[in-house]
Amino acid sequence: MSVLALFNRVLDRLEETLIAILMAAATLLIFVAVVHRYMAGFAIPGLQDWLLSLNFSWAQELCIYMFVWMAKFGAAYGVRTGIHVGVDVLVNRLAPEKQKPVILFGLLAGALFTGMVAVMGANFVWHVGHTDQTSPDLELPMWWVYLAIPLGSSLMCYRFLQVAWRFNRDGELPHHDPGEVEGLDEPMEIAPGADNIHPAPRMGGAK
Repeated sequence: MSVLALFNRVLDRLEETLIAILMAAATLLIFVAVVHRYMAGFAIPGLQDWLLSLNFSWAQELCIYMFVWMAKFGAAYGVRTGIHVGVDVLVNRLAPEKQKPVILFGLLAGALFTGMVAVMGANFVWHVGHTDQTSPDLELPMWWVYLAIPLGSSLMCYRFLQVAWRFNRDGELPHHDPGEVEGLDEPMEIAPGADNIHPAPRMGGAK
């Protein structure tokens, strides 16, 4: 295995792990905060006093920050797996030999844009890091929060370049099948108006 392949495999796993951890943590925190607010409304001696003594005013702020980080790295994951929505009506109307340069232009334009956002984001974080700005509730240094912009945009830029290189080499783009469930050999198909779920047949034996 080449160094680049190993790097991409590690990067893929880190990307997926970070997104999963942020999503799970945010969901759990929201659940705990809602239960706390609901249970604190019951006039139960001892329990109500204890619940009111717990301060969850920071939960909403932390969830917002976690969703921001999750969105930035999730966008890069979307480029890698091909789950972003794209309008390809005009591209599909072109002749096959003319589609490739147009698609490459779109991918490289995406890399240029996200690269510019990463550079400007890094410059912004650098300047904020030299101030005393902190978040309202958690009192975190704001440059920690804004760091999601240059990191997420840099990763997204790399993913655009990665997809463009593979497309130029193999002529294939990442494609996400909404009917496919990871871990199953067959894509899942739900019949309209039916409760049963059954594997959809494959065409020509290809996955």
